[in-house]
Amino acid sequence: MTEKEEFISIFTENIKREGADKLLDFLENKSDFFTAPASTRYHNAFEGGLLRHSLNVYKCLVAYLERGRVKDMYKLEANAETAAIVALLHDLCKVNIYRVSYRNSKNDKTGQWEKVPYYEIHDNLPYGHGEKSVYMISGFMRLTREEAMAIRWHMGFSGTEDKNTIGRALEKYPLAFALSVADMEASYFLEGSED
Repeated sequence: MTEKEEFISIFTENIKREGADKLLDFLENKSDFFTAPASTRYHNAFEGGLLRHSLNVYKCLVAYLERGRVKDMYKLEANAETAAIVALLHDLCKVNIYRVSYRNSKNDKTGQWEKVPYYEIHDNLPYGHGEKSVYMISGFMRLTREEAMAIRWHMGFSGTEDKNTIGRALEKYPLAFALSVADMEASYFLEGSED
């Protein structure tokens, strides 16, 4: 099974909300979701990186929600749809913003200068990060407050917002904390950067 097939399978098996079919159609036919990188140079900065990152976050979130006290606080069986929504779609803000450009780079083996591709950001809807994902998803289907907060605050303390505000959000919405942990685990431990 390809990663795209895996994503679509998880999406269609778990997300039954009104508008989900239109959102999946957007992802497949009107966006670069399945081919976009997850970043320009940090984690998964390659074609298909956003798709792989979304799957990694989903797997990390499901594993996190199945552990210890978290399992008692948040019943995954009853919330499979919510887990799929927040993990698979938390970085929807990254669709249709990356462009391939070229720069000169010296080939260490040959000593010759070569044109090499890299990704640039061209964001036509500069609406922040988590809040932009919430906004985009909401154009297709309704989110619960807990889902919206989890997606909005999935960057946790690595975001640029006031740390007290982040702390209050993560404390009030345990799913936001769980998604933040899953996103960081995927980004830093599973994926890493090219440096």
